[in-house]
Amino acid sequence: MFDQLRNTSSNKLVGTLRILLGVVFCMAGVLKVVVPSLGQAFSGQLIAASIPLHGVVLFTFPIIETALGVFLVLGFHARLSAAAAVVSMLVATYVHIAIEDPSLFPLQPVEPIGPLMLLVIALYVLWRGGGAWSIDLKETN
Repeated sequence: MFDQLRNTSSNKLVGTLRILLGVVFCMAGVLKVVVPSLGQAFSGQLIAASIPLHGVVLFTFPIIETALGVFLVLGFHARLSAAAAVVSMLVATYVHIAIEDPSLFPLQPVEPIGPLMLLVIALYVLWRGGGAWSIDLKETN
């Protein structure tokens, strides 16, 4: 079953979009940890949007986000990683819609422009697979 999920073509557009998505996820996860103001903004977003288990999510999500980014950059189980990215971007879109305080979004607009763009890319990778330069392509072809 997992082998079928990993099947992909050598499509360079898919590969490029997958890598771009992965870099964004890696950067977002790392920045939440190393830049205190972004970590505080993330914490404020979780509280303002009433996301449950605030402390757990605040600690674990940057780690998950970074790992997800690495998997996407490498193209390792790209479809499963893209599915996780879809879920993440759906939650991020909700957070953007639920919060009206612009101070909680220091690097982006309050409108869910970024999450929706990343959602579209993640859906495309979910549909097409890892594409060119992916571990999935090397291991299944």
